[in-house]
Amino acid sequence: MSEWQKSNWREKPRVQMPDYTNPEALAAVEAQLSKYPPLVFAGEARRLKQHLGAAGRGEAFLLQGGDCAESFEQFSADGIRDTFKVMLQMAMVLTYGAKVPVVKVGRMAGQFAKPRSAPTEVVDGVELPSYRGDIINELDFTPEARSPDPAKMLQAYTQAAATLNLLRAFSTGGYADVNQVHAWTLGFTENEKAEKYRELATRISDTLDFMKAAGVNQDTAHTLQSVEFYTSHESLLLEYEEALTRLDSTSGNWLAGSGHMLWIGDRTRQPDGAHVEFLSGVLNPIGLKCGPTTTAEDLKALMAKLNPDNEEGRLTLIARFGAGKVGENLPRLIQTVKEEGANVTWVCDPMHGNTIKSATGYKTRPFDSVLREVREFFAVHQAEGTIPGGVHFEMTGQDVTECTGGVRAVTEEDLSDRYHTACDPRLNASQSLELAFLVAEELSALREARENRQAG
Repeated sequence: MSEWQKSNWREKPRVQMPDYTNPEALAAVEAQLSKYPPLVFAGEARRLKQHLGAAGRGEAFLLQGGDCAESFEQFSADGIRDTFKVMLQMAMVLTYGAKVPVVKVGRMAGQFAKPRSAPTEVVDGVELPSYRGDIINELDFTPEARSPDPAKMLQAYTQAAATLNLLRAFSTGGYADVNQVHAWTLGFTENEKAEKYRELATRISDTLDFMKAAGVNQDTAHTLQSVEFYTSHESLLLEYEEALTRLDSTSGNWLAGSGHMLWIGDRTRQPDGAHVEFLSGVLNPIGLKCGPTTTAEDLKALMAKLNPDNEEGRLTLIARFGAGKVGENLPRLIQTVKEEGANVTWVCDPMHGNTIKSATGYKTRPFDSVLREVREFFAVHQAEGTIPGGVHFEMTGQDVTECTGGVRAVTEEDLSDRYHTACDPRLNASQSLELAFLVAEELSALREARENRQAG
């Protein structure tokens, strides 16, 4: 790793990145960012790596969720609070189902850039660059708005810093109190359509009551009032990432200071490409999206490049195939990992393979398809004798209508009511919590099956 330099990626083929037309302005922004404090610290990244290693062994479970693409315009304290709140609720339900700690990682404080299927788009005969996220350009379809502007990186940094500041306050300031979180969840199960989840919620209540009777309360256990919460995003805009990369004085290794965990998307995972080169040299835990086109050869090369020391918790493989396609794709990748003897943490992203265009013209994701992919993911791991280490959702704490289905039964006709995403459709608060109850059932069944095998 000593030979690696944070600018080495510039010598590699680059994809999914903008071409800035003013190199002087870009250099000035990079110079400014390089003077700013890092957003996260090396000790935090190392601690998350330990937690992810535990998830890979089945001793913890990862819940990763948040915005498809963070927006400058929709940025608000309430929005951050609402997503944080629903993730705490989901984590409590999952903890009860899995009987292991849940590692909470938000797609927040850095998820500003998005890969696109085409570099340009045409509207009414006019061709302009595609919208690539607020850190790069703007959604309005004008030449000025779509022109990449490096100054947007400074705004992204400021928003990420403010987001992290609030998340840290929520995590340790009493907002995350376990009893309050469960009270919110009970509110969800009061809906008559959510009655089937009431039994599990009641069992959690009984557990909390028992703990209180046994003398375990907020006064005696600080952990009941605070949580560890980490941030993550796709490492896409490498000028921004390089400018925030710092040398860790404790270990002598490089830290990507923009977020605790960074991942490589399915479109940027070329083993000899710029994105893999950059992330190969930082100490952060790394995610790698694996889609249907991921071959065994690709995976072997990427594991060797991104985790040459085979470190636990360093590499998380995020499977995103689409409902009905898990059985034909995941087993072959699991086999590749087994053959290499690689330490990885397997995570299910049931969002990106299940995007469809509704009859009303909106992009959406059917709740049933999302759930089906999760169940297929668990079933394959049970058949292979491997560990399903977590889930990765695009979601929000707000009451949007972007994905269809769930107990509140969002229909295609409802999509236009509150369709606020700047990019891909997100699960709303109710759908997210419902999914947590259903995943908890899968985790509980998996745990019982494992215990029965051990007993038998």
